[in-house]
Amino acid sequence: MRRLTLAPNLAIATLWADVMRGAGLSVTVQRAFASGIAGQIPPDQAGPELWLSDESEWPQALRLLHELQHPPERRWACPGCGEVIDGPFDTCWQCGAEAPRTTR
Repeated sequence: MRRLTLAPNLAIATLWADVMRGAGLSVTVQRAFASGIAGQIPPDQAGPELWLSDESEWPQALRLLHELQHPPERRWACPGCGEVIDGPFDTCWQCGAEAPRTTR
């Protein structure tokens, strides 16, 4: 086993692990509940970690982790009302129209 990364919180760790498992990687979340003892141990040792079981998957895991940590920025104009939408949203907050397929 090899430590892949320290996640900022349990929700992010779980999300990253689920995406990586979906890509066929052998990832587990360790120290999921260690934040309860933060203060008694250093904060950087109380966060959840992602661990990779199969070392041969290391290059693929690093690439996917980088993509998860640095998602592409998206900006699109709503085809329904013209509102400019920033971020990971697939629907317009103003009128509810879906994003054009080319931006997904």
